[in-house]
Amino acid sequence: MTGAIEIPGKLLVTWGGKPAGEAWLARLPGLIDQYRRRWSLTLGTPFDKGICSWAAPATTAAGTDVVLKIGMPHMEAMDEIAAMRFWAGNPTAQLIDADEADNTLLLERCVPGTSLRALPEAEQDVVIAGLLHRLWRRPVAPHPFRKLSVMAQHWIAATLKDTDRWPDPALTREGLRLMEELARPTPDDVLLATDLHAGNVLAAQREPWLVIDPKPFIGDPAYDATQHLLNCEDRMKADPRGTVRRFAELLGVDSQRARLWTFARLAAEPRDDWTRSNDVALALAP
Repeated sequence: MTGAIEIPGKLLVTWGGKPAGEAWLARLPGLIDQYRRRWSLTLGTPFDKGICSWAAPATTAAGTDVVLKIGMPHMEAMDEIAAMRFWAGNPTAQLIDADEADNTLLLERCVPGTSLRALPEAEQDVVIAGLLHRLWRRPVAPHPFRKLSVMAQHWIAATLKDTDRWPDPALTREGLRLMEELARPTPDDVLLATDLHAGNVLAAQREPWLVIDPKPFIGDPAYDATQHLLNCEDRMKADPRGTVRRFAELLGVDSQRARLWTFARLAAEPRDDWTRSNDVALALAP
């Protein structure tokens, strides 16, 4: 609790001790109060699941249920507001208002807001595939969206700083090679969500399910299979190749590219803990 404004513990743990995070946390109570007054909001208790943004249910002076979201500025989510405007509620939560300067969004509230994680994973597959098909569009230039290769190069640079901690250097170097290769732009590239998993899909009234928290980049549709797959840990451990193949077929993307993308992320994505098992990555390796 900071004054009368609650800051969830996850945010404090995630960003405390990091200079950019500490600076943002110091500004956060003032930003919350600023936008509460600007949009005449009555705030509820903040959601406690996010680690990259502060978000809380709110009600406008007119009685409309909304969500106030203030994001920690970071590379992957830089264009979230532009993406929410581009998709315009199809199939995302509606963006009601925003301020790019402070990475602040006023959003449609998904009611009841139940996470798609409440459904069995096989049913999650169907819902997420349907949502991704609707998200995958090609923005008309000029647009602000960056290429997927930008995020890939950011990750590659971060991983290369950790060479001393790699448990299997050959595996990680192959993952880095594939990450760079797969991220190269092609004529079939579309606007991706990049972070679409069941936790970022909420039950709503306007539609059965709506997408929140996109991290948009222009790139290979097969990449967008990976975030959901990486959140299906038991299935991926039991049958990694079969799980990837079935979801890729549901998405209508090349299953080989989906497998290689998933391998590249498991083998070479930057992480705090390099001691975790590489069994799934090895099972997916080319």
